[in-house]
Formats: sequence, C-alpha cells, structure tokens
Amino acid sequence: MDDMSRWVFLLLPLMVLCCLLDNGQAIWLTIPSKGTKCVSEELHNNVVVLADYYAISDDHNHPSSPTLSVKVSSPFGNTLHHNENITHGQFAFTTTEAGNYLACFWVEDGHNAGSGSISVGLDWKTGIAAKDWETVARKEKIEGIELELRKLEGAVEAIHENLIYLKRREAEMRSVSETTNTRVASFSVASLGVCVLAAVLQIFYLKRYFQKKKLI
Repeated sequence: MDDMSRWVFLLLPLMVLCCLLDNGQAIWLTIPSKGTKCVSEELHNNVVVLADYYAISDDHNHPSSPTLSVKVSSPFGNTLHHNENITHGQFAFTTTEAGNYLACFWVEDGHNAGSGSISVGLDWKTGIAAKDWETVARKEKIEGIELELRKLEGAVEAIHENLIYLKRREAEMRSVSETTNTRVASFSVASLGVCVLAAVLQIFYLKRYFQKKKLI
C-alpha cells in the first residue's frame, strides 16, 4: 500500500464522521396565503450561521414569482435580519447569545396575485458547514489532504464546543431542578404545618364551643 492509499485509508472514517456532523440542512416550508411559518434551532455562543432562502408559487394559475417577508430573531428578541416583499435572499450572523434562534416567513396581504400557498426553500448552515473552505484554501494555499485535515480539525473543535455547551446546559438544568425540588419540599412542609396548625386550632375551638354549650 503506497503513502497516498494509506492516507486515504486513515482519513476515510474521519471524513465520514465529518459528513455525519455537518450542520447544514435544507428544508422546505409551505406558507399559507394568510399565516406565518417559523423554524428554530438552539445554538450556543459564537456560532456562524449562513442561510439562503427563496420562494416558489404553488398556484399554477399565477406562475409569477411570489414575494414574502422574513424576520430572524435572537433568543432575547433582537432582530438579526428583516426583509419584506422579496423573492429570495440570504442572511448571515455570528451568535452572541445562547438559545433558540427563530426565522419566520409570511406573505404580506395584497402583494401576491394568487391566493394559494407558496413554498420556501431554506438552506440553513451553522458552524463548520457555514465556513467558506474555498476561500480558506485559496488564502492559505492548501489543498488535498491538508485541506481535509483542516476541515476535520474544525469539526473536532465544533464537537468540543458542543460538548462544553451541553455540559454547561446540563449543569444549569440540574441546578434549576435541585432548586425547584428544594422549593417544592419546603412548600410541602409548610403546607403540612399549616394543615396541622389549622386542625389543632379547630379542635381547640370545637372543644371550647362544646364546653361553653355544656355539651361535654
């Protein structure tokens, strides 16, 4: 086995793993003439997001290109991208907040000739999938195995960052769960104490009432 075949044999499993971990995804959304469709993805901090979208009419009686409006929001409600009455577009940003990022599409009333729904193709890429490797290869003058190794290095870094993010989220959720359990236990003890106190006071009240009426 020559050197090139040996490298290919060693890199093949890693390349398969890199493909499986590719965070790019293309989806289709059907948007009614009156309504909104949204997609969301939970991302951690400092993640590159790149997306392309385009609209296609489902109304064969009006084959002209439909227009739509789009708005992309961060977990805290900040607007990252907003466009109205367009047939296609793209947005790109780097996350500064951890949480669910939301992209919503809708059709403005009166801006489409047909009354049917439209389809929206969304090519959503995050992390290493959103990186322009062609530009990197030209800038750093790398190609072949070296370029694939660079991609694998980026994939490993992305996995490591995801693991750290998941570990931090797990710690936060565990802390919230423990705090909730403590509060529920304290509330249960307090409720039981109130019930016992109410029962004791009721017994004393009934005893005094019966003694006053000379029933006992």
